[in-house]
Amino acid sequence: MAQEDIFKKLVAHCKEYGYVFPSSEIYDGLGAVYDYGQYGVELKNNIKKYWWDSMVLLHENIVGLDSAIFMHPTIWKASGHVDAFNDPLIDNRDSKKRYRADVLIEEQLEKLDEKREKEVEKARSRFGEKFDEALYRSTNPRVVEITEKYDLLHKRFVDAMAGPDLAELRQIIVDNEIVCPVSGTKNWTDVRQFNLMFATEIGSTSDGALKIYLRPETAQGIFVNFLNVQKSGRMKIPFGIAQIGKAFRNEIVARQFIFRMREFEQMEMQFFVRPGTELEWFGKWKEARMKWHRALGFGNENYRFHDHDKLAHYANAATDIEYKFPFGFKEVEGIHSRTDFDLRQHQEFSGKKMQYFDPELNESYTPYVIETSIGVDRMFLQVMAASYYEEDLSKDGVPDSRVVLRLPSVLAPVKLAVLPLVRKDGLPDISRKIIDGLKFDFNCQYDEKDSIGKRYRRQDAIGTPYCITIDYQTAEDETVTIRYRDSMLQERVPIAQLRSIIADKVSMQEQLKKL
Repeated sequence: MAQEDIFKKLVAHCKEYGYVFPSSEIYDGLGAVYDYGQYGVELKNNIKKYWWDSMVLLHENIVGLDSAIFMHPTIWKASGHVDAFNDPLIDNRDSKKRYRADVLIEEQLEKLDEKREKEVEKARSRFGEKFDEALYRSTNPRVVEITEKYDLLHKRFVDAMAGPDLAELRQIIVDNEIVCPVSGTKNWTDVRQFNLMFATEIGSTSDGALKIYLRPETAQGIFVNFLNVQKSGRMKIPFGIAQIGKAFRNEIVARQFIFRMREFEQMEMQFFVRPGTELEWFGKWKEARMKWHRALGFGNENYRFHDHDKLAHYANAATDIEYKFPFGFKEVEGIHSRTDFDLRQHQEFSGKKMQYFDPELNESYTPYVIETSIGVDRMFLQVMAASYYEEDLSKDGVPDSRVVLRLPSVLAPVKLAVLPLVRKDGLPDISRKIIDGLKFDFNCQYDEKDSIGKRYRRQDAIGTPYCITIDYQTAEDETVTIRYRDSMLQERVPIAQLRSIIADKVSMQEQLKKL
């Protein structure tokens, strides 16, 4: 099945099983805005807990913060967002659709890369163990030709974005005959810049109202509170401040479900270090963050680093952790060495000293900052995409299948479902008693509707890792059948052992030990 079709099924699954709904759907929705359903909010909270505990619980020198969404407007002038937080947009005159020019060119680069890798894979299967990949890449005429096209386009793109040179971005699109995905034509407008911040007003009257912005990132709330946290917590460098919070960007080209939204949530940690040590710390956090992702068990080969071609105005090093979504490798987290740009800017614009006195060096300086920034919504989508499976269970000519979410047990919204075999003879009462004993430790669900097979399938689709079936034998010997989602194996266990069996498998503590 095509990856695009799988992604469509995943989006439909998210709605059908209470993970993600289009926002304001009864009013025909609102573009690029979504609501998290009863299972979605649980998964989202579990992802946030995994991140928060990995940062704040496991590090003595990292503390938390929750800054306000409304902030003084000069903050966004100091950070550069007022003047430089723009996307290069281009319209197709025939379809009337608007696109980000840089994304159109990046997609063209991806197509060339896919062509090149396809040629390499064909050769690999043809030559087998004798295949010399490096030699083939450097000598095969077709691969060399594609590589030259890729390198030329890549260089032009990087140079154009450095300006940015908007006219050159359009010319790249024209020269490479990039067409509108909707109309199929090349009838493009000029490229122009569009600021992504939402503006509003605070105040009771139009004359006295102050123009402010919904924050486009959570990082600035950390920077303006740097001294508050450092002094009140007696923090010594190196130390970090972590925050989870909402951010808002007026994305004109929002797509790919919850991958790019106008209202989203970020998990960011700003790590303050001595100047001159930032690149060493950048390397350490780069590896630590990759380990955090891979510890979920979705396959190391599905992650990669992507170093930035164009660095942001505040950075001296930057990389993305990308995951292989159904629509290709895309960013889920960014690690940046932000230098001392932010603190220096806020010092200049506020007139307040934003320096740290280092008792070991007996001097004051403006710290450098290493940032780790991960989108909760993108992480949510990555977990869902990695967990969604359609399995053929046909046996002896009898067709059968199931859709299963192989969510890591530690993140699963519902940890166990308790299912009485029938709705009589006291089995529901025993089931309720079991839930009453476990609900303080785990998110449990009771289900007595339909056949036991249908109930298993329903829990598989929700992603529930363990199902507990109560039958007539339970009343006799206080044992139940526990069914494991991924393997569908079943075993008989005493009720008294359920807590310890499940706790070991869904433990956040055990997950954190992998780090």
